[in-house]
Amino acid sequence: MRKRLAHRGEPSGAGSMKNAPPVIDFPLAPPGTMGPPAEYGRLRAHCPVARVDIDPKATAWYVTRYADVRSLIGDPRLVRPSISDWPDQHDPGDQDPRLTTMMELEGPEHTALRRVLTDAFSVRTVRQRYQPHLRQLADGLLDSIAAGGPPGDLVGGFAEPFPLLMVCDLVGIPYAEREYFLPMVDAALGAMQTLEEGRRATKPLRAFVTTLIGKKRREPADDLLTYLVRQCDSGVLTEEAVISFGLSMLIAGYRTTTMFLANSLLTLLAQPGQYAQLRDHRELMPTAVDELLRYIPVMNGVVVLLATEDVELHGHTYRKGDGIHVVLAAANRDESVFPDPDRLDLGRVVNPHVIFGRGAHNCIGSHLARAELTVALEAVLDRFPALHLIDGQPPTWDDESPAKSPLTLPVGW
Repeated sequence: MRKRLAHRGEPSGAGSMKNAPPVIDFPLAPPGTMGPPAEYGRLRAHCPVARVDIDPKATAWYVTRYADVRSLIGDPRLVRPSISDWPDQHDPGDQDPRLTTMMELEGPEHTALRRVLTDAFSVRTVRQRYQPHLRQLADGLLDSIAAGGPPGDLVGGFAEPFPLLMVCDLVGIPYAEREYFLPMVDAALGAMQTLEEGRRATKPLRAFVTTLIGKKRREPADDLLTYLVRQCDSGVLTEEAVISFGLSMLIAGYRTTTMFLANSLLTLLAQPGQYAQLRDHRELMPTAVDELLRYIPVMNGVVVLLATEDVELHGHTYRKGDGIHVVLAAANRDESVFPDPDRLDLGRVVNPHVIFGRGAHNCIGSHLARAELTVALEAVLDRFPALHLIDGQPPTWDDESPAKSPLTLPVGW
Protein backbone atom coordinates (compact mmCIF):
# COMPACT_ATOMS: atom_id res chain seq x y z
CA MET A 1 0.00 0.00 0.00
CA ARG A 2 1.44 3.38 -0.97
CA LYS A 3 1.06 6.18 1.59
CA ARG A 4 1.90 9.81 1.04
CA LEU A 5 0.95 13.16 2.53
CA ALA A 6 -2.02 14.86 0.95
CA HIS A 7 -1.17 17.78 -1.33
CA ARG A 8 -4.69 18.93 -2.19
CA GLY A 9 -5.23 21.16 0.82
CA GLU A 10 -5.53 20.35 4.49
CA PRO A 11 -7.69 17.28 5.10
CA SER A 12 -10.89 17.67 7.09
CA GLY A 13 -10.29 17.31 10.81
CA ALA A 14 -6.52 17.63 10.51
CA GLY A 15 -4.86 20.27 12.60
CA SER A 16 -1.89 20.69 10.26
CA MET A 17 -0.23 19.03 7.31
CA LYS A 18 2.27 17.53 9.75
CA ASN A 19 -0.33 15.30 11.38
CA ALA A 20 -2.67 14.93 8.39
CA PRO A 21 -3.93 11.43 7.65
CA PRO A 22 -2.06 9.82 4.74
CA VAL A 23 -3.50 9.43 1.28
CA ILE A 24 -3.72 5.79 0.25
CA ASP A 25 -4.41 4.05 -3.01
CA PHE A 26 -7.70 2.18 -3.07
CA PRO A 27 -6.96 -1.22 -1.44
CA LEU A 28 -7.51 -4.22 -3.70
CA ALA A 29 -7.61 -7.93 -2.97
CA PRO A 30 -4.56 -9.96 -3.98
CA PRO A 31 -4.84 -11.43 -7.50
CA GLY A 32 -6.60 -14.78 -7.68
CA THR A 33 -8.42 -14.35 -4.35
CA MET A 34 -11.70 -12.95 -3.07
CA GLY A 35 -9.80 -10.86 -0.50
CA PRO A 36 -9.94 -9.05 1.77
CA PRO A 37 -7.04 -6.71 0.97
CA ALA A 38 -4.08 -7.19 3.30
CA GLU A 39 -4.17 -3.50 4.22
CA TYR A 40 -7.37 -3.76 6.28
CA GLY A 41 -5.70 -4.93 9.47
CA ARG A 42 -2.98 -2.28 9.31
CA LEU A 43 -5.48 0.46 8.57
CA ARG A 44 -7.72 -0.52 11.50
CA ALA A 45 -4.73 -0.56 13.84
CA HIS A 46 -2.79 2.48 12.69
CA CYS A 47 -4.90 4.62 10.33
CA PRO A 48 -8.61 3.93 10.81
CA VAL A 49 -9.55 7.09 8.87
CA ALA A 50 -7.42 7.67 5.76
CA ARG A 51 -7.83 9.74 2.64
CA VAL A 52 -8.21 7.53 -0.40
CA ASP A 53 -7.04 8.51 -3.87
CA ILE A 54 -10.25 8.32 -5.90
CA ASP A 55 -10.57 11.55 -7.86
CA PRO A 56 -8.56 14.81 -7.73
CA LYS A 57 -11.79 16.82 -7.63
CA ALA A 58 -13.21 15.04 -4.57
CA THR A 59 -12.26 14.46 -0.95
CA ALA A 60 -12.78 10.82 -0.02
CA TRP A 61 -12.20 9.04 3.28
CA TYR A 62 -11.63 5.33 3.89
CA VAL A 63 -13.01 4.12 7.24
CA THR A 64 -12.20 0.63 8.52
CA ARG A 65 -12.96 0.24 12.27
CA TYR A 66 -16.21 -1.43 13.29
CA ALA A 67 -17.37 1.29 15.71
CA ASP A 68 -16.84 4.04 13.12
CA VAL A 69 -18.43 2.07 10.27
CA ARG A 70 -21.47 1.13 12.34
CA SER A 71 -22.03 4.73 13.42
CA LEU A 72 -21.61 6.18 9.93
CA ILE A 73 -23.92 3.78 8.07
CA GLY A 74 -26.76 4.70 10.42
CA ASP A 75 -26.15 8.47 10.40
CA PRO A 76 -29.01 10.34 8.66
CA ARG A 77 -26.62 13.18 7.76
CA LEU A 78 -24.91 10.85 5.30
CA VAL A 79 -26.61 9.82 2.05
CA ARG A 80 -25.78 7.49 -0.81
CA PRO A 81 -24.88 9.53 -3.91
CA SER A 82 -25.74 8.24 -7.36
CA ILE A 83 -22.87 7.54 -9.74
CA SER A 84 -23.96 10.67 -11.63
CA ASP A 85 -23.44 12.91 -8.61
CA TRP A 86 -20.11 11.76 -7.12
CA PRO A 87 -17.14 11.93 -7.18
CA ASP A 88 -17.24 14.53 -9.98
CA GLN A 89 -20.64 16.15 -10.01
CA HIS A 90 -22.34 16.85 -13.29
CA ASP A 91 -23.52 20.32 -14.22
CA PRO A 92 -26.54 21.27 -12.03
CA GLY A 93 -28.51 21.89 -15.23
CA ASP A 94 -27.81 18.40 -16.49
CA GLN A 95 -31.11 16.63 -17.02
CA ASP A 96 -29.67 13.17 -17.68
CA PRO A 97 -31.42 10.46 -15.64
CA ARG A 98 -29.80 9.26 -12.39
CA LEU A 99 -29.16 5.65 -11.45
CA THR A 100 -31.21 5.82 -8.26
CA THR A 101 -31.77 2.55 -6.41
CA MET A 102 -33.52 2.18 -3.06
CA MET A 103 -30.18 2.93 -1.38
CA GLU A 104 -30.03 6.40 -2.97
CA LEU A 105 -33.76 7.15 -2.66
CA GLU A 106 -34.49 9.50 0.23
CA GLY A 107 -37.37 11.07 2.14
CA PRO A 108 -41.08 10.29 1.71
CA GLU A 109 -40.55 8.35 -1.53
CA HIS A 110 -38.18 5.95 0.23
CA THR A 111 -40.40 5.61 3.28
CA ALA A 112 -43.50 4.86 1.20
CA LEU A 113 -41.68 2.28 -0.90
CA ARG A 114 -40.32 0.40 2.10
CA ARG A 115 -43.76 0.45 3.71
CA VAL A 116 -45.50 -1.23 0.78
CA LEU A 117 -42.70 -3.81 0.50
CA THR A 118 -42.65 -4.77 4.18
CA ASP A 119 -44.86 -7.83 3.85
CA ALA A 120 -43.26 -9.02 0.60
CA PHE A 121 -39.84 -9.27 2.28
CA SER A 122 -40.93 -10.37 5.75
CA VAL A 123 -39.62 -13.52 7.42
CA ARG A 124 -43.06 -15.15 7.16
CA THR A 125 -43.42 -14.46 3.43
CA VAL A 126 -39.89 -15.63 2.68
CA ARG A 127 -40.41 -18.90 4.56
CA GLN A 128 -43.90 -19.68 3.33
CA ARG A 129 -43.83 -18.42 -0.26
CA TYR A 130 -40.24 -18.14 -1.46
CA GLN A 131 -38.27 -20.96 0.17
CA PRO A 132 -40.15 -23.82 -1.55
CA HIS A 133 -39.63 -22.14 -4.92
CA LEU A 134 -35.97 -21.52 -4.13
CA ARG A 135 -35.44 -25.21 -3.42
CA GLN A 136 -37.17 -26.17 -6.66
CA LEU A 137 -34.91 -23.83 -8.63
CA ALA A 138 -31.77 -25.08 -6.85
CA ASP A 139 -32.57 -28.76 -7.37
CA GLY A 140 -33.28 -28.25 -11.06
CA LEU A 141 -29.96 -26.47 -11.65
CA LEU A 142 -27.98 -29.06 -9.67
CA ASP A 143 -29.65 -31.91 -11.56
CA SER A 144 -28.41 -30.34 -14.79
CA ILE A 145 -24.87 -30.08 -13.42
CA ALA A 146 -24.97 -33.71 -12.31
CA ALA A 147 -26.24 -34.85 -15.70
CA GLY A 148 -23.38 -33.12 -17.49
CA GLY A 149 -20.47 -34.23 -15.30
CA PRO A 150 -18.33 -34.64 -13.45
CA PRO A 151 -16.65 -32.23 -13.66
CA GLY A 152 -18.99 -29.27 -13.41
CA ASP A 153 -18.80 -25.49 -12.97
CA LEU A 154 -20.65 -24.29 -9.87
CA VAL A 155 -20.57 -20.66 -10.99
CA GLY A 156 -21.94 -20.89 -14.52
CA GLY A 157 -24.22 -23.80 -13.68
CA PHE A 158 -25.50 -22.70 -10.29
CA ALA A 159 -24.26 -19.56 -8.50
CA GLU A 160 -24.98 -17.32 -11.51
CA PRO A 161 -28.45 -18.52 -12.58
CA PHE A 162 -29.90 -19.41 -9.16
CA PRO A 163 -30.40 -15.91 -7.69
CA LEU A 164 -31.15 -14.44 -11.11
CA LEU A 165 -33.99 -16.89 -11.71
CA MET A 166 -35.43 -16.06 -8.30
CA VAL A 167 -35.24 -12.31 -8.82
CA CYS A 168 -36.77 -12.57 -12.28
CA ASP A 169 -39.66 -14.70 -11.01
CA LEU A 170 -40.26 -12.53 -7.95
CA VAL A 171 -40.04 -9.12 -9.59
CA GLY A 172 -41.35 -9.97 -13.04
CA ILE A 173 -38.16 -9.48 -15.07
CA PRO A 174 -37.92 -11.58 -18.25
CA TYR A 175 -35.10 -14.07 -17.70
CA ALA A 176 -34.89 -14.60 -21.46
CA GLU A 177 -33.59 -11.04 -21.85
CA ARG A 178 -30.64 -11.52 -19.48
CA GLU A 179 -28.04 -11.25 -22.24
CA TYR A 180 -29.27 -7.69 -22.82
CA PHE A 181 -29.56 -6.36 -19.27
CA LEU A 182 -26.76 -8.17 -17.40
CA PRO A 183 -23.87 -6.26 -19.04
CA MET A 184 -25.54 -2.99 -18.02
CA VAL A 185 -26.06 -4.28 -14.48
CA ASP A 186 -22.39 -5.20 -14.18
CA ALA A 187 -21.33 -1.81 -15.53
CA ALA A 188 -23.48 -0.04 -12.95
CA LEU A 189 -22.22 -2.25 -10.13
CA GLY A 190 -18.58 -1.58 -11.02
CA ALA A 191 -19.06 2.14 -11.52
CA MET A 192 -16.61 3.11 -8.77
CA GLN A 193 -13.74 1.84 -10.89
CA THR A 194 -15.21 2.39 -14.35
CA LEU A 195 -17.30 5.46 -13.68
CA GLU A 196 -17.92 6.54 -17.25
CA GLU A 197 -18.94 3.03 -18.27
CA GLY A 198 -21.38 2.94 -15.36
CA ARG A 199 -22.81 6.30 -16.30
CA ARG A 200 -23.25 5.21 -19.91
CA ALA A 201 -25.26 2.23 -18.67
CA THR A 202 -27.62 4.42 -16.64
CA LYS A 203 -29.89 5.57 -19.45
CA PRO A 204 -30.46 2.17 -21.14
CA LEU A 205 -30.83 0.41 -17.78
CA ARG A 206 -33.49 2.89 -16.65
CA ALA A 207 -35.16 2.56 -20.03
CA PHE A 208 -35.26 -1.22 -19.62
CA VAL A 209 -36.98 -0.94 -16.23
CA THR A 210 -39.34 1.79 -17.47
CA THR A 211 -40.36 -0.40 -20.41
CA LEU A 212 -41.07 -3.26 -17.99
CA ILE A 213 -43.28 -0.98 -15.90
CA GLY A 214 -45.26 -0.03 -18.98
CA LYS A 215 -45.71 -3.70 -19.85
CA LYS A 216 -47.01 -4.45 -16.32
CA ARG A 217 -49.63 -1.74 -16.77
CA ARG A 218 -50.80 -3.30 -20.02
CA GLU A 219 -50.38 -6.94 -18.99
CA PRO A 220 -50.59 -7.32 -15.18
CA ALA A 221 -48.98 -10.41 -13.67
CA ASP A 222 -48.51 -12.04 -10.29
CA ASP A 223 -45.22 -10.33 -9.44
CA LEU A 224 -43.86 -7.49 -7.32
CA LEU A 225 -43.44 -5.03 -10.16
CA THR A 226 -47.13 -5.33 -11.06
CA TYR A 227 -48.01 -4.82 -7.40
CA LEU A 228 -45.89 -1.67 -7.20
CA VAL A 229 -47.34 -0.32 -10.45
CA ARG A 230 -50.81 -0.61 -8.92
CA GLN A 231 -49.57 1.22 -5.83
CA CYS A 232 -48.17 3.91 -8.09
CA ASP A 233 -51.36 4.29 -10.10
CA SER A 234 -53.36 4.63 -6.88
CA GLY A 235 -51.11 7.47 -5.69
CA VAL A 236 -49.24 5.61 -2.95
CA LEU A 237 -45.90 5.53 -4.80
CA THR A 238 -44.19 7.71 -7.35
CA GLU A 239 -43.02 6.38 -10.69
CA GLU A 240 -39.43 7.09 -9.64
CA ALA A 241 -39.86 4.90 -6.55
CA VAL A 242 -41.03 1.98 -8.70
CA ILE A 243 -38.09 2.46 -11.07
CA SER A 244 -35.68 2.54 -8.13
CA PHE A 245 -37.04 -0.78 -6.89
CA GLY A 246 -36.54 -2.41 -10.27
CA LEU A 247 -32.98 -1.10 -10.45
CA SER A 248 -32.30 -2.26 -6.89
CA MET A 249 -33.37 -5.82 -7.56
CA LEU A 250 -31.29 -6.02 -10.72
CA ILE A 251 -28.13 -4.55 -9.21
CA ALA A 252 -28.18 -5.55 -5.53
CA GLY A 253 -30.83 -8.26 -5.45
CA TYR A 254 -29.09 -10.45 -7.97
CA ARG A 255 -25.40 -9.82 -8.53
CA THR A 256 -24.29 -9.46 -4.90
CA THR A 257 -26.08 -12.72 -4.03
CA THR A 258 -24.27 -14.47 -6.89
CA MET A 259 -20.92 -13.28 -5.55
CA PHE A 260 -21.74 -14.27 -1.97
CA LEU A 261 -22.84 -17.73 -3.06
CA ALA A 262 -19.85 -18.39 -5.30
CA ASN A 263 -17.40 -17.20 -2.64
CA SER A 264 -19.17 -19.19 0.07
CA LEU A 265 -18.97 -22.44 -1.90
CA LEU A 266 -15.32 -21.84 -2.72
CA THR A 267 -14.50 -21.03 0.92
CA LEU A 268 -16.20 -24.15 2.26
CA LEU A 269 -14.41 -26.34 -0.27
CA ALA A 270 -10.99 -24.70 0.03
CA GLN A 271 -10.72 -24.73 3.82
CA PRO A 272 -10.12 -28.28 5.09
CA GLY A 273 -13.06 -29.81 6.90
CA GLN A 274 -15.52 -26.93 6.56
CA TYR A 275 -17.71 -28.47 3.85
CA ALA A 276 -17.83 -31.81 5.69
CA GLN A 277 -18.63 -30.11 8.99
CA LEU A 278 -21.64 -28.31 7.54
CA ARG A 279 -22.74 -31.42 5.63
CA ASP A 280 -22.70 -33.54 8.78
CA HIS A 281 -24.00 -30.91 11.22
CA ARG A 282 -26.92 -29.18 9.56
CA GLU A 283 -27.92 -27.63 12.88
CA LEU A 284 -25.06 -25.20 12.25
CA MET A 285 -26.71 -23.80 9.13
CA PRO A 286 -28.17 -20.60 10.68
CA THR A 287 -24.90 -19.57 12.31
CA ALA A 288 -22.91 -20.78 9.29
CA VAL A 289 -24.86 -18.53 6.92
CA ASP A 290 -24.31 -15.48 9.11
CA GLU A 291 -20.65 -16.35 9.52
CA LEU A 292 -20.22 -16.58 5.76
CA LEU A 293 -21.97 -13.22 5.40
CA ARG A 294 -19.45 -11.76 7.87
CA TYR A 295 -16.41 -13.54 6.48
CA ILE A 296 -16.93 -13.09 2.72
CA PRO A 297 -15.65 -9.64 1.60
CA VAL A 298 -18.02 -9.17 -1.33
CA MET A 299 -17.01 -6.09 -3.34
CA ASN A 300 -14.53 -5.64 -0.52
CA GLY A 301 -17.50 -4.33 1.40
CA VAL A 302 -17.30 -0.63 0.49
CA VAL A 303 -20.34 1.63 0.80
CA VAL A 304 -19.95 5.20 -0.47
CA LEU A 305 -21.69 7.89 1.58
CA LEU A 306 -21.81 11.66 1.05
CA ALA A 307 -21.83 14.13 3.95
CA THR A 308 -24.73 16.59 3.63
CA GLU A 309 -23.29 18.66 6.49
CA ASP A 310 -20.21 18.62 8.69
CA VAL A 311 -20.13 15.43 10.75
CA GLU A 312 -17.91 14.90 13.79
CA LEU A 313 -17.26 11.35 14.92
CA HIS A 314 -14.64 9.91 17.23
CA GLY A 315 -12.39 12.95 16.93
CA HIS A 316 -12.62 13.31 13.15
CA THR A 317 -14.58 15.88 11.15
CA TYR A 318 -16.02 14.98 7.78
CA ARG A 319 -16.85 18.14 5.85
CA LYS A 320 -20.02 18.73 3.86
CA GLY A 321 -19.50 17.26 0.40
CA ASP A 322 -16.86 14.75 1.50
CA GLY A 323 -17.22 11.20 0.28
CA ILE A 324 -16.88 8.52 2.95
CA HIS A 325 -16.04 4.94 2.05
CA VAL A 326 -17.28 2.85 4.95
CA VAL A 327 -15.61 -0.52 4.56
CA LEU A 328 -18.04 -3.18 5.75
CA ALA A 329 -15.62 -6.01 5.04
CA ALA A 330 -12.94 -4.40 7.22
CA ALA A 331 -15.43 -3.75 10.02
CA ASN A 332 -16.54 -7.39 9.86
CA ARG A 333 -12.95 -8.49 10.54
CA ASP A 334 -12.41 -6.10 13.48
CA GLU A 335 -10.66 -8.03 16.25
CA SER A 336 -12.15 -5.78 18.93
CA VAL A 337 -15.60 -7.18 18.07
CA PHE A 338 -15.01 -10.62 16.55
CA PRO A 339 -12.61 -13.01 18.33
CA ASP A 340 -10.17 -14.56 15.87
CA PRO A 341 -11.84 -12.60 13.05
CA ASP A 342 -9.86 -14.09 10.16
CA ARG A 343 -10.99 -17.61 11.02
CA LEU A 344 -14.20 -18.99 9.52
CA ASP A 345 -16.16 -20.30 12.53
CA LEU A 346 -19.40 -21.90 11.33
CA GLY A 347 -20.63 -22.10 14.92
CA ARG A 348 -19.99 -18.43 15.78
CA VAL A 349 -22.99 -17.39 17.89
CA VAL A 350 -22.27 -13.74 18.72
CA ASN A 351 -21.99 -12.24 15.26
CA PRO A 352 -23.09 -8.58 14.95
CA HIS A 353 -21.83 -8.17 11.36
CA VAL A 354 -22.88 -5.09 9.42
CA ILE A 355 -23.19 -6.54 5.92
CA PHE A 356 -26.86 -5.55 5.65
CA GLY A 357 -26.30 -2.03 6.97
CA ARG A 358 -28.47 -0.35 9.58
CA GLY A 359 -30.81 2.58 9.96
CA ALA A 360 -33.32 3.78 7.38
CA HIS A 361 -31.48 2.13 4.49
CA ASN A 362 -30.76 -1.27 5.98
CA CYS A 363 -31.17 -4.01 3.39
CA ILE A 364 -34.89 -4.73 2.98
CA GLY A 365 -34.03 -8.04 1.32
CA SER A 366 -31.89 -9.44 4.14
CA HIS A 367 -34.33 -12.26 4.97
CA LEU A 368 -34.51 -13.27 1.31
CA ALA A 369 -30.71 -13.15 0.99
CA ARG A 370 -30.28 -15.43 4.01
CA ALA A 371 -32.90 -17.80 2.61
CA GLU A 372 -31.18 -17.94 -0.78
CA LEU A 373 -27.82 -18.80 0.80
CA THR A 374 -29.41 -21.34 3.15
CA VAL A 375 -31.40 -23.13 0.46
CA ALA A 376 -28.48 -23.08 -1.98
CA LEU A 377 -26.05 -24.61 0.53
CA GLU A 378 -28.55 -27.23 1.70
CA ALA A 379 -29.30 -28.26 -1.88
CA VAL A 380 -25.61 -28.55 -2.79
CA LEU A 381 -24.82 -30.54 0.37
CA ASP A 382 -27.72 -32.91 -0.32
CA ARG A 383 -26.95 -33.41 -4.03
CA PHE A 384 -23.15 -33.60 -3.79
CA PRO A 385 -22.03 -34.86 -0.35
CA ALA A 386 -18.52 -35.63 -1.67
CA LEU A 387 -18.09 -32.34 -3.56
CA HIS A 388 -14.45 -31.25 -3.99
CA LEU A 389 -12.22 -28.88 -5.91
CA ILE A 390 -10.32 -30.34 -8.86
CA ASP A 391 -6.53 -30.46 -8.70
CA GLY A 392 -4.97 -28.51 -11.53
CA GLN A 393 -8.19 -26.64 -12.37
CA PRO A 394 -8.25 -23.59 -10.08
CA PRO A 395 -11.08 -21.06 -10.16
CA THR A 396 -10.65 -18.15 -12.57
CA TRP A 397 -10.93 -14.52 -11.49
CA ASP A 398 -11.39 -11.03 -12.89
CA ASP A 399 -8.51 -9.35 -11.08
CA GLU A 400 -9.30 -5.94 -12.57
CA SER A 401 -12.44 -5.66 -10.46
CA PRO A 402 -12.65 -5.00 -6.70
CA ALA A 403 -15.88 -7.00 -6.69
CA LYS A 404 -14.13 -10.33 -6.33
CA SER A 405 -15.80 -13.68 -6.81
CA PRO A 406 -14.71 -16.58 -9.00
CA LEU A 407 -15.77 -16.51 -12.65
CA THR A 408 -15.57 -20.31 -12.74
CA LEU A 409 -15.51 -22.92 -9.97
CA PRO A 410 -14.61 -26.38 -11.36
CA VAL A 411 -15.69 -29.20 -9.03
CA GLY A 412 -15.95 -32.95 -8.95
CA TRP A 413 -18.12 -35.28 -6.85
